[in-house]
Amino acid sequence: MAAEPGAWRLLSTSFFWLCCLLLLGRRAPGVAAARSGSPPQSPGSSIRTFTPFYFLVEPVDTLSVRGSSVILNCSAYSEPSPKIEWKKDGTLLNLVSDDRRQLLPDGSLFISSVVHSKHNKPDEGYYQCVATVENLGTIVSRTAKLTVAGLPRFASQPEPSSVYVGNSAVLNCEVNADLVPFVRWEQNKQPLLLDDRVVKLPSGMLVISNATEGDGGLYRCMVESGGPPKYSEEAELKVLPDPGATSNLVFLKPPSSLIRVIGQSAVLPCVASGLPTPTIRWMKNEETVDTESSGRLVLLAGGSLEISDVTEDDAGTYFCIADNGNETIEAQAELTVQAQPEFLQQPTNIYAHESMDIVFECEVTGKPTPTVKWVKNGDMVIPSDYFKIVKEHNLQVLGLVKSDEGFYQCIAENDVGNAQAGAQLIILEHAPATTGPLPSAPRDVVASLVSTRFIKLTWRTPASDPHGDNLTYSVFYTKEGIARERVENTSRPGEMQVTIQNLMPATVYIFRVMAQNKHGSGESSAPLRVETQPEVQLPGPAPNIRAYATSPTSITVTWETPLSGNGEIQNYKLYYMEKGTDKEQDVDVSSHSHTINGLKKYTEYSFRVVAYNKHGPGVSTQDVAVRTFSDVPSAAPQNLSLEVRNSKSIVIHWQPPPPATQNGQITGYKVRYRKASRKSDVTETLVSGTQLSQLIEGLDRGTEYNFRVAALTVNGTGPATDWLSAETFESDLDETRVPEVPSSLHVRPLVTSIVVSWTPPENQNIVVRGYAIGYGIGSPHAQTIKVDYKQRYYTIENLDPSSHYVITLKAFNNVGEGIPLYESAVTRPHTVPDPTPMMPPVGVQASILSHDTIRITWADNSLPKHQKITDSRYYTVRWKTNIPANTKYKNANATTLSYLVTGLKPNTLYEFSVMVTKGRRSSTWSMTAHGTTFELVPTSPPKDVTVVSKEGKPRTIIVNWQPPSEANGKITGYIIYYSTDVNAEIHDWVIEPVVGNRLTHQIQELTLDTPYYFKIQARNSKGMGPMSEAVQFRTPKASGSAGKGSRLPDLGSDYKPPMSGSNSPHGSPTSPLDSNMLLVIIVSVGVITIVVVVIIAVFCTRRTTSHQKKKRAACKSVNGSHKYKGNSKDVKPPDLWIHHERLELKPIDKSPDPNPIMTDTPIPRNSQDITPVDNSMDSSIHQRRNSYRGHESEDSMSTLAGRRGMRPKMMMPFDSQPPQPVISAHPIHSLDNPHHHFHSSSLASPARSHLYHPGSPWPIGTSMSLSDRANSTESVRNTPSTDTMPASSSQTCCTDHQDPEGATSSSYLASSQEEDSGQSLPTAHVRPSHPLKSFAVPAIPPPGPPTYDPALPSTPLLSQQALNHHIHAVKTASIGTLGRSRPPMPVVVPSAPEVQETTRMLEDSESSYEPDELTKEMAHLEGLMKDLNAITTA
Repeated sequence: MAAEPGAWRLLSTSFFWLCCLLLLGRRAPGVAAARSGSPPQSPGSSIRTFTPFYFLVEPVDTLSVRGSSVILNCSAYSEPSPKIEWKKDGTLLNLVSDDRRQLLPDGSLFISSVVHSKHNKPDEGYYQCVATVENLGTIVSRTAKLTVAGLPRFASQPEPSSVYVGNSAVLNCEVNADLVPFVRWEQNKQPLLLDDRVVKLPSGMLVISNATEGDGGLYRCMVESGGPPKYSEEAELKVLPDPGATSNLVFLKPPSSLIRVIGQSAVLPCVASGLPTPTIRWMKNEETVDTESSGRLVLLAGGSLEISDVTEDDAGTYFCIADNGNETIEAQAELTVQAQPEFLQQPTNIYAHESMDIVFECEVTGKPTPTVKWVKNGDMVIPSDYFKIVKEHNLQVLGLVKSDEGFYQCIAENDVGNAQAGAQLIILEHAPATTGPLPSAPRDVVASLVSTRFIKLTWRTPASDPHGDNLTYSVFYTKEGIARERVENTSRPGEMQVTIQNLMPATVYIFRVMAQNKHGSGESSAPLRVETQPEVQLPGPAPNIRAYATSPTSITVTWETPLSGNGEIQNYKLYYMEKGTDKEQDVDVSSHSHTINGLKKYTEYSFRVVAYNKHGPGVSTQDVAVRTFSDVPSAAPQNLSLEVRNSKSIVIHWQPPPPATQNGQITGYKVRYRKASRKSDVTETLVSGTQLSQLIEGLDRGTEYNFRVAALTVNGTGPATDWLSAETFESDLDETRVPEVPSSLHVRPLVTSIVVSWTPPENQNIVVRGYAIGYGIGSPHAQTIKVDYKQRYYTIENLDPSSHYVITLKAFNNVGEGIPLYESAVTRPHTVPDPTPMMPPVGVQASILSHDTIRITWADNSLPKHQKITDSRYYTVRWKTNIPANTKYKNANATTLSYLVTGLKPNTLYEFSVMVTKGRRSSTWSMTAHGTTFELVPTSPPKDVTVVSKEGKPRTIIVNWQPPSEANGKITGYIIYYSTDVNAEIHDWVIEPVVGNRLTHQIQELTLDTPYYFKIQARNSKGMGPMSEAVQFRTPKASGSAGKGSRLPDLGSDYKPPMSGSNSPHGSPTSPLDSNMLLVIIVSVGVITIVVVVIIAVFCTRRTTSHQKKKRAACKSVNGSHKYKGNSKDVKPPDLWIHHERLELKPIDKSPDPNPIMTDTPIPRNSQDITPVDNSMDSSIHQRRNSYRGHESEDSMSTLAGRRGMRPKMMMPFDSQPPQPVISAHPIHSLDNPHHHFHSSSLASPARSHLYHPGSPWPIGTSMSLSDRANSTESVRNTPSTDTMPASSSQTCCTDHQDPEGATSSSYLASSQEEDSGQSLPTAHVRPSHPLKSFAVPAIPPPGPPTYDPALPSTPLLSQQALNHHIHAVKTASIGTLGRSRPPMPVVVPSAPEVQETTRMLEDSESSYEPDELTKEMAHLEGLMKDLNAITTA
């Protein structure tokens, strides 16, 4: 019974581990892989374990000779035993039929007789052992190099030479590097015995040190490499007796740089000759090499240094110094130590399931840094989308499949050797489901978010488990056409979405989702096919970027074309930066290499390259670092000082040159000195690089010497310091005790300094190295300063005024400091009073002079009343834009009471303030003054101009744009230019004005399938800005559209064809016969209509005169005091032009705004333009306010008037004698443009040439001012159907005595009134003018062209339609430019809206004067016109 508790514990523990194994076996497919442990198991699954499989022995590098036998060892362990094969240079060897090469039982390769000749080297190469176990995998060994020594060739042979007894001799014998071990020496054709005095260096050279007479003889070297020995030429060595004289030291064999591998031996040769016989010593990194106490460092015969079992610590620079007492010479060599690759972390065995992602980790070290490659079952792993090298050396395998099982090896290789380490991957089968219901397939799997490189999937719970709180999900996905599937698991139970990252753009992926519950995985959803979004293909990083120094100040960088990227590479940008700084510079490069010049010497720089294509910059390369070459120092050592030790020695001290001027590693210093008394020979001594002082001994007593020091690099000697002098003592002074007290000490206090002077101690036999000065307030120990022993005074700076200082002086030498001498002093008080501030300037005013200039004026109360400046004061003006975020001021000084600030921005509010300065006194800033600069014409065009077709209306386009970036004022309007010919003159383009607060506009009735070009100008109150670049747009094709030869769209029963042969929306001319016939018809209809009007007028004169008199009284009263309803503005009748060409009433609305607003005008277009009239007299005196509406006008008359405002109108007052016609052109201010050339000086306005006098109904025959005329402009008003009109009586006078088109003119007057009398903005009014009644008298048009100025052609216009039709009428607008006649274009305009007063106005228009009154009026009008003729032509 006592054993039962233990048994129960054992049973419960076993049950616990069994449950753990069961759970582990039912893991979801996405669970992390198991590493290097027992595999997850489940009931019924076979247990798979990792199989030990590794190499016991691997081949090593071997040197052989021709004809000898070689064994390359290899042995591998596995159960069962592996099959061994061999590869040579990557190819399997067929050893079955090979007579010379055979496989030994342990797996080694035996080569019985090595074959090697000049043209046949079948055995030399790289060998690799391959071990394979069936159904398990393959592993490969490290590679071993078999080198076969070539035929002996002597690069140099011994030469006859002589040597003095006791000196050293060198005999050369250089052969192939692989034959050096086979070199032997003979003396007098006998083998030479080597000992401590006679040695053979690794290069084959023979060194004989401490020569004796027995060393003389004939020497030759021989090479024994398996065949018959090959001998060099014989050379005689003569041993000479000691001559007893001296000879210069020379290196027979200086040291040379070596590269050795850890564990090898290194010999640094160094042999010197000279009399007396020199001794050799070695230094490494400024430290003496101890060859006596070290067992690894041995000094060979002649002075060569041998280092056995080399370690990394042995690397460095070695100096060989030869010294014979009379002379010292030195030479240096670099020892580089390399290391074979070693594994810091080897790959480990991994268990995993299919579709999982795994990573084999591998970390290596070595020198040079090893490269790493991966091998799977003996085959190289090529990186791909599913096999990736991550973190430099690790192998990542994505979406495991069964075939990925096997052995993976990490192979590290550098110049020294290679090594391998492997691990096994086992793919486990999924555990079968336990008893219990499994979930069905997830429902409604959709890609809710698709990007270029990630996709977000969502789904609903399976139908078998609607709640799904305990379900987990696995998303399997793969590229279309790829069998390798990856898996992504949800992060928590119940989550029904997952984001798949790291996808490729424009790639199709297949997704499926599976749910898991506690029993296992359920059904898979149906495959979902999703394609990622395409990505703008930017260039990848430029491969193989390399940087190398070409000089001490230049570095060349090279690279190759990026492997990725869509589109041709346009250029590259090379970035470089000095190490230790954060300022990166760049340069544009078009080729694959560039040299950066002007760099700092011996300075490390980092470089990177970015490629650019049409989409922009690509991915940057990794930084590469390189250091410029070293150079001689460009500056001398610093702080050179001399210390006289005694009567025969001086110590010289210095500091290295500034770091920026060293230009390399300082390898030493050259100290030169000479006697100063005469130009004696200069003595030179070398000092190592880290030594900053040198004791110069053996000098003469009481002699002055000059010293200078120069720094050395490997490139040479830099500049030396200036000569510095010191004199040795006459006799050796006593330095066994401290100096005595100085003989005197004097102080002279100033305000912030004290001048200290002294005399040396009276006892001159004790050495004084210098003096120590201590000082402080109340105590002399606060600060201490040491000065040279020659110095006799010193100034203590930066003291406080009016303070009591205690000063001490002590002499010192190398023994210590002597007895101090004390003194005290009080610094002087600070007597300069603080300046009181001055009064700031007052009355600061800002006077705006122009768009970029403001004059600032002010007054200074500290000046006399006449405000004259007689002293040296000056004023500082500061200003900035009045923006809260702007705190940056600009300043300027002035010596007068005003300053002209220039260079300001147009239409910008600035604030200004002033301060005055006189000597050290300054005032505070004055109160600020503000000023806004004038506007300036826009200096940049509208931007972002786009043209799109209106949906459903192929002949209508929509132009969109953004305001100019440099508007320089409020934009009051835009003008759209368009044409079918981009190269046409600008005055041949069609124009469309747009109100300034709009950024879009429609243009209708364009020709289908025709390319149009669009430009836009912006204007403000100062004029027009530059045009934008032309934007091309081709109108779309549409079935049934009106084209050449096709019927126009149905425009209603009242449609009349346009004149001058314009039978297409774009004025395509017809034949001249049709044009003449149409002209005859229209003139005939006009004559008949005028006759009918005259008859009606005569008939109407028979009506009672009482009704007429009431109308005239009402008409005249309107000109005086009638008001709009709800508005205090005067109602003034519009000027009515007598259009001689069209014989119709032309209402002129005087708009104070210089920009007529016309939008969405449905006029058929052609490439001929409406040329704007230049107006250079833009007066700001007669400015009036006007309110414009942003919506488009649909009024036909307003539209037509807007169209006619685009060209000069040919106006002529009617006269019975027409030889001297008066021509009037009506200018439009918004179209002033330097491209428009017109003779505006020849244009006069007869209707505007009379001032209206309130007391008389008749005009006064005086001309108006030019400024008044210049401000005359047409303004199109937008009139909705709800507009109201004044009383009919106010319109009667304006419609009396009209031609049959008077109804149209009345409609235009109604449409030109303010549309809303209740607006808060002031209503635009018609300018006052004389109450002249306008007439249209029938007259036969002249048969020929007009006789007035041919620069202003006139084209007859079609008569307008009456307004009682509620359909679109077609009107012909006369369009043309100076110098040519244009055919009129049909204008499709919507009919005028219903107006309440229309009926009454039509009724009033029927009234007329009596016949006698009509005659009087006509006679008076004729006289007025003649007066106007004389005035305008004067």
